[in-house]
Amino acid sequence: MSFTLTHRLFLSPPQRTHLRFTFKPHTLKPIVSSPSKPSYRPIVSSLSHNSEHLSVTQAKPRWENMLSTAASLYPLYVTVGGVVACFKPSAFAWFVERGPSSYSFSLGLIMLAMGLTLELKDLLNLFTQRPLSILFGCVAQYTIMPTFAMIISKTLGLSPSLSVGLILLGCCPGGAASTVVTFIARGDVSLSTVMTVCTTLGAVILTPLLTMVLAGTYVSIDAIGLSISTLQVSPILCFASCDLRLGDVVVAPVLLGSYLQSTFPLVVKMITPFAPLFAVLLSSLLACSVFSGNVVRFNSSIGNASLVSDASLVSRLQSLLSGGVGAVILSVMLLHFTGFFVGYISATICRFREAERRAISIEVGMQNSSLGVVLATTHFTSPVVALPPAMSAVIMNIMGSSLGFFWRQISGSKQELEDQE
Repeated sequence: MSFTLTHRLFLSPPQRTHLRFTFKPHTLKPIVSSPSKPSYRPIVSSLSHNSEHLSVTQAKPRWENMLSTAASLYPLYVTVGGVVACFKPSAFAWFVERGPSSYSFSLGLIMLAMGLTLELKDLLNLFTQRPLSILFGCVAQYTIMPTFAMIISKTLGLSPSLSVGLILLGCCPGGAASTVVTFIARGDVSLSTVMTVCTTLGAVILTPLLTMVLAGTYVSIDAIGLSISTLQVSPILCFASCDLRLGDVVVAPVLLGSYLQSTFPLVVKMITPFAPLFAVLLSSLLACSVFSGNVVRFNSSIGNASLVSDASLVSRLQSLLSGGVGAVILSVMLLHFTGFFVGYISATICRFREAERRAISIEVGMQNSSLGVVLATTHFTSPVVALPPAMSAVIMNIMGSSLGFFWRQISGSKQELEDQE
């Protein structure tokens, strides 16, 4: 005796699943037959090993990956722009002639673009949960770079004017480009942004004070005049018609960007993929313009008139690397390398997370060279004082962005970086 019981489960038509149970007298085990079901496999881009559950996120679209790759080519943009600025400074004349308003406008747009990648709660949580990270980064900024700037100038035997320029560069706050490079390096962008804001606000007092203490033995330093110029060097905030101070140019765009990220997430989500590339291109333009604006000015002082003559490329390169300019390039490279290296080592010794180490290293190693150029040309009679900050505008960005690109390639995704800790 045998009978058949058929039970049908109706899912989304036209698919059907049939479960057939067959009972026979000579067996005690039911025979279950079922057709194969289609399987759906989610695309997993990251798995968190430290969490209690698996974190599954959808892979980014191809066009977003292309934008991210283009943003990571920061070193290429600065290198090409630096070569153009060196041999044809007039290519950036349209931007330099509108300075310093054009510099302020660019700085505001860069900070706004990076603010769009952050949430306001992340910035607030940084102050409440990790205040020591901010304090350590700011102290490192105003101790490592000024100290080594003085040591390098004495070691290389630079002239008094070049020594003052290098020390002035070391005493400047962190630049907006450091936040962009931190983003490329998959570092702590929130920490980098807050450090930029805090060191910029502190520059009104600390930059003139440290410059007077360390460079006062070479020339007479007007600390009050430097302080006033630091406060007024960036008079215009982007898309604003009123006069604002340097701190406002840095603070307001970041807060606005993070506020828009938290308030209008859907709208900002469509813009955010373009923000890093926009900030990278604008940072490259700013750096190369600062450099090009000083190339012609230094020709008569350093004997390199061939830079703007009809000499061959080899002759121009030999002229550029000869004499005092070669020493300046070497000193600037040593200063920024020391900032990156000592900043990272000191953060490692203090047991900060890897993302924080990268942010501190980049923030310490990258200075606001635009501020250094403005202060040097305003308060010192010798145009050579502005040479180290002007050279730094290109050299610093090439070195920093190359370091960020290297860290990005070895770290994998941001989630993998956090899992390694």
